[in-house]
Amino acid sequence: MFNPLNTLFGLFSHDIAVDLGTANTLVLVRGRGILIDEPSVVAIDRINKKILAIGSEAKRMVGRTPSDIVAVRPLKDGVISDFAVSERMIHYFIRAVHDHFSLGIPRPRVAVGVPNGVTEVEKRAVHDAILNAGARAAFLVEEPMAAAIGAGMPVMEPAGSMIVDIGGGTTEVAVISLGGIVVSTSIRVAGDEMDQEIVTYARQVHNMLIGERMAEEVKLEAGSAAPLERETMVVLKGRDLATGLPKAVEVSSVEIRDAISGSVGAIVEAVRSTIELTPPELVADIMTRGIVLAGGGALLRGLDRRLANETKFPVYVAEDPLSCVVRGTAEMLEEAEILAKVQARLTTRRAPH
Repeated sequence: MFNPLNTLFGLFSHDIAVDLGTANTLVLVRGRGILIDEPSVVAIDRINKKILAIGSEAKRMVGRTPSDIVAVRPLKDGVISDFAVSERMIHYFIRAVHDHFSLGIPRPRVAVGVPNGVTEVEKRAVHDAILNAGARAAFLVEEPMAAAIGAGMPVMEPAGSMIVDIGGGTTEVAVISLGGIVVSTSIRVAGDEMDQEIVTYARQVHNMLIGERMAEEVKLEAGSAAPLERETMVVLKGRDLATGLPKAVEVSSVEIRDAISGSVGAIVEAVRSTIELTPPELVADIMTRGIVLAGGGALLRGLDRRLANETKFPVYVAEDPLSCVVRGTAEMLEEAEILAKVQARLTTRRAPH
């Protein structure tokens, strides 16, 4: 329901958009830009449950903490897996930006992007966490829609636009027209799954154990979805499972590409299956406009070429793909028509059948 007080408060408060990601959390404040871009990691004391660090400082502790300190990622597959820790993390990030402003400014409205395939319980957990963190009002927006808006796609036009948002925990594929999602696919395969595949590859092929940080570094340095003009070499560092001693092995980008082929194949299949379900008129639009890639996974080298070869559609990587969701979420806070549509759609889905 429209509330004129909310409109009045919105003129003076600093509305906040949050991309609550499995790997990273981005916070954008209206009129100030992106103020926080931190890993979604929290370091906790096992004994007294006290939070010791959040964000970059906590991520540096991953794999390096003593037995009484644990560094955890409270979000899994794009949704909250540890409600208490997530709430503390969200509260920390929101307060970090709100405390920069005057004490007289009202509490902010906060919009958060959520994967298109989340359950009602997961939506409620995110909604409650935002309110408990001090927000005046909480809005949930669909990540594919937010990513498309952040990528500059004409989502309100009567024509098809296709977005593929590849994050840390989920890959969202959606066809959008007239401000609504016509067809969508959400799979819990993305950057984290690729990291795990590299860990598995190191264990099975080289009989060594490597950490998540090492796997992520290797993926960023040598990962690809299609053959490269110049293949590269990278060093895997870990522990020899046979001797327990340190071990370093040089591997090629070809091997890393093979290691993550399962995740890349799942993403390609999700795009293909979404196209198969798309109405012919919208398929024709997408053939003209192309498919846009967003999210951190869009930076995987050769992924655009691989998808173009598999789908026969032009494929483009969005400008600054890492911030598409948070920028789109912020725009939706300012566009009452789009925000109302999304909220009505989410409310309809919550209604009992």
